[in-house]
Amino acid sequence: MTDITELRAAALVSKAWPYEEARKLLKRYPDGAPAKGHVLFETGYGPSGLPHIGTFNEVLRTTMVRRAFETLSDIPTRLIAFSDDMDGLRKVPDNVPNKEMLAQHLGKPLTRIPDPFGTHESFAAHNNALLREFLDRFGFDYEFVSSTDYYADGTFDAALKGVLRHYQGIMDVMLPTLRAERQATYSPVLPVSPKSGIVLQVPIEVLDAETGMIAFVDEGERIEQSILGGKAKLQWKVDWAMRWVALGVDYEMAGKDLIDSVVQSSKIARVLGGRPPEGFNYEMFLDERGEKISKSKGNGLSLDQWLTYGPDESLAFYIYREPKKAKALHLGVIPRAVDEYWQFRGNYAEQPIAQKLGNPVHHIHNGPPPAETLPVTFGLLLNLVGVMGEASKAQVWGYLTNYVPDATPETYPALDRLIGHALAYARDFVAPTLRKRAPVGGEVDALRRLDAALAELPADASAEDIQNRVYEIGKTGGFETLRDWFKALYETLLGSEQGPRMGSFIALYGIANSRALIADALAKAE
Repeated sequence: MTDITELRAAALVSKAWPYEEARKLLKRYPDGAPAKGHVLFETGYGPSGLPHIGTFNEVLRTTMVRRAFETLSDIPTRLIAFSDDMDGLRKVPDNVPNKEMLAQHLGKPLTRIPDPFGTHESFAAHNNALLREFLDRFGFDYEFVSSTDYYADGTFDAALKGVLRHYQGIMDVMLPTLRAERQATYSPVLPVSPKSGIVLQVPIEVLDAETGMIAFVDEGERIEQSILGGKAKLQWKVDWAMRWVALGVDYEMAGKDLIDSVVQSSKIARVLGGRPPEGFNYEMFLDERGEKISKSKGNGLSLDQWLTYGPDESLAFYIYREPKKAKALHLGVIPRAVDEYWQFRGNYAEQPIAQKLGNPVHHIHNGPPPAETLPVTFGLLLNLVGVMGEASKAQVWGYLTNYVPDATPETYPALDRLIGHALAYARDFVAPTLRKRAPVGGEVDALRRLDAALAELPADASAEDIQNRVYEIGKTGGFETLRDWFKALYETLLGSEQGPRMGSFIALYGIANSRALIADALAKAE
């Protein structure tokens, strides 16, 4: 058991990015807890769409920084998941029913639009419920905050008055960033029309900052109206800054595409007399062609897709690593992420404290991972179910029992779940790509020698003994390199260009079954 003093000392110098981020917060409050009594982390969400992998990404990484800070400091922390549900609906989403009904409410706050699904009091309430269900599913510790609630209940009143007091200063920040035609109509404050209920994009006149009174033109009529009590919201960059100041947000990260927005909102926060939060800009995910993932293009990998083919720990592992580097996010990265997660998890127990704090599993599990080990790799499972074809979990366990004497779903529950992922991945992604070719030239003789060598081994031969025989044949079989021999085995026996350690595969699949694969391959050569 690591002593908390030793843990804290190691965390203070750890190069793991969550600790580097957490140390920014230590410097932010060198004299201890802030006046509000806690350090506040925030992650934002626009409820016009459904939760997705980007939502998981941001909340997970923020949580990792929060946990790292809690290792370094005794100052209490909070994490709020802020829903910008006062935002006006700009367009009708593609993946919802009753689109004609929604089209009639364009421009209105999401909390004042009927739920097209018919299950909640508003469209925002429906999507907010999905967000909370989504975050709860992964066990995140957070407090949900509704923008509409805070605008309406007075939480933002003091900050909103500050926006009117510093109206010109905010305009001075924003106008240079806008095109000339946008400058003419831009206003940091968006009043809600008393006539149509739409969030208006119109110039305003500040009448009295202390009472929140403004004037604006609505359908040709001059209206005087307070911005308090939910009768207005702010443009989002101004809203972001106001929220930081009103709530005292200390840490919030954002994607690289929002770097300019962070700069502008930070300037506005200072105009309002506040201090922008700490944070960093993470890189975006790319598709297999190296293009930025876009929800509208549909060229990304959804959260449900990943969790169909790999466990959530593997996704957390992939998200943890190199957050400031653009990474491909497609089905092909899942097997490696699964196996690397388990490799790092297997190394954890024997590592010194400094290495443990740099191990991704430490941040995934907020400390030591569960003790369970994995007797086979995910890659080996995929090769097994690939040659089995249509298979059930029970059939896969039948092979595993021969390979690992005590292998049962009860003794290896994580492996049992992983078999389900492997069956799904092999069925949907591997099987359509498998193309076994006939052996050619010297490959034919080498396969015959391998068959003879396997015939001499007992049925329970170890993976190491089998691997030695495979090596011997590859070294003396006329191949330029051992790589060529293994490539021939993969292509003729498994139907893929890459594959597992053949000794492990043959031991798992069984010598008799493996000889049958060889016989099938040799039959094609005749």
